[in-house]
Amino acid sequence: MALLVMLSTLSFTVEKHFCGDTLVDAALFTEVKGCGMEMPSTTKKSCCKDEIDLVKGQDELKYSFNDFDLDQQQFIATFFYAYIDLFEGLPEQVIPFKDYSPPNLFYDRQVLHDVFII
Repeated sequence: MALLVMLSTLSFTVEKHFCGDTLVDAALFTEVKGCGMEMPSTTKKSCCKDEIDLVKGQDELKYSFNDFDLDQQQFIATFFYAYIDLFEGLPEQVIPFKDYSPPNLFYDRQVLHDVFII
């Protein structure tokens, strides 16, 4: 979802350099490199031309709570309140015997030393 929002708000330019009808160079985010055949505009008409395409992203993502009508505000407030209650802390668990030491363990000595009566 975050990637979708980022891509929908991204603006960029695509620059293309044509020499006659042939595409010589295209660049995204940077300037194009010319083919070296550009002429000053005062002498002759140049066969080269540059095209710049601007792809504008969305810039209307900022909403205020006051932009919503009363029903929408009530829904948002109720949803937020119910969602926050999900993360309310649990009461601390009471362990009644935490101050007592555990009983001594009794080992089965026959199994411990692998000594069996046959």
